[in-house]
Amino acid sequence: MHSWQNKPKMKKILHLDSNHPNMIPALQQLGFQNDTDFTSSKSEIENKIQDYHGVVIRSRFKIDKNFIDAATNLEFIARVGAGLESIDCDFALSKNIKLFSSPEGNANAVGEHTVGMLLSLFNNLHSAHQDIQAGNWNRETNRGFELEGKTVGIIGYGNMGKSFAKKLRGFDCQVIFHDIKPNLSDQNAKQVSLQELQQKADIVSLHTPWNASTDKMIDARFIAAMQKPFWLINTARGNSVVTEDLVNALKAGKVLGAGLDVLEFESLSFENLFISNEIPEPLQYLMSAKNVLLSPHIAGWTAESHLKLSAVIVEKIKMFYFPDEVISREIEKVTGIGGMFFKAENPKLLKQWYAKHLGLTVNDYGSTFWWKDKNGNDCSTQWSPFDQNTTYFEPSQKQFMQNFRVENLERLIAGLKQENIEIIGEMQVFDYGKFAYIMDIEGNKIELWEPNDSVFK
Repeated sequence: MHSWQNKPKMKKILHLDSNHPNMIPALQQLGFQNDTDFTSSKSEIENKIQDYHGVVIRSRFKIDKNFIDAATNLEFIARVGAGLESIDCDFALSKNIKLFSSPEGNANAVGEHTVGMLLSLFNNLHSAHQDIQAGNWNRETNRGFELEGKTVGIIGYGNMGKSFAKKLRGFDCQVIFHDIKPNLSDQNAKQVSLQELQQKADIVSLHTPWNASTDKMIDARFIAAMQKPFWLINTARGNSVVTEDLVNALKAGKVLGAGLDVLEFESLSFENLFISNEIPEPLQYLMSAKNVLLSPHIAGWTAESHLKLSAVIVEKIKMFYFPDEVISREIEKVTGIGGMFFKAENPKLLKQWYAKHLGLTVNDYGSTFWWKDKNGNDCSTQWSPFDQNTTYFEPSQKQFMQNFRVENLERLIAGLKQENIEIIGEMQVFDYGKFAYIMDIEGNKIELWEPNDSVFK
């Protein structure tokens, strides 16, 4: 029996925006009472919010101090989306209200959209399409640029920035990034100072939340500090770019083109373009410029992310109320040994010896042992010698590193964090699985691997 089935169905959640239809049934299964109100005014909601323990919202209105003061029994606020700028986070936290967002749910969508905008700008796809629609066959005026060899500078290396960097791996371009958090470099991008990014980048892509430090970040001063003319992509928040300064830079040729999924003039709810009924002059220029590509805040707005965003919120609510059910099922922590990695004086000769004398089938990585589980699914275990000078094992002091297969890496890492286990770096995602690293009590680095083998799905 699940732990939530032993608890009374007392917690009430108010949904203020429509989300994926799977969300409410999933929460009901966990024992929550779910009410919806998509039309009442903010003041009308405040008159009844004291009856609820949780609120689920997208961007319908701002949850401010007055709202939170009225919500005397509120235990969590969940925003189905990446940012929390529409919530007075500091005041909510001072009231011991838990805050949830779901940037994991649409990170892939944003990464793909950003690549699409960049390639469209480089290859003049929008203007070329309009030319042909007008009956014009203009090849030379639509001559494009190649991404290969360019330097892409990402500002903000969270879920969205990392997703974009991963998508760029096959384009043979250099990817650098700046983030206020240290030590975030991975196999996809190198962390640099903002000054170095401004010196090297041919493309600047924003993936930052909207806060005091990112408001109006891309202004005339930032643009002037860029050493080279550059392309700008913004799939983050419109208020991070001063539109008038961007237009001036486009006219002067300092900005070669811009892909903007978000605009300074959007309403807070993101549902309407204009804060007022008048079209500001800088926006009029953007709407007619051939080297500008605009989309209506849809970078993370895919059919797949619609489901993922809601699923992430449900999982976080579940983890908050039922942590034992989510992270303490021992049988699901480690499901097998993925491999043994060790150092050797001459890995090549060592592999040849094992192949000759023990009959191992070796390749560049060592030897892969294939086996089947009780259901007949293919699984593997890896034996891999490394050169003595390898840094793959760092900071382990042993001559080997343990690698364990796990069923659900994100859930396990969340549980280990609660158990105060040292997590090394960030989780890494590849086509062949997810990886994370932890440290044991003797300082040995352990690799945790959630593979994509069918047995583990």
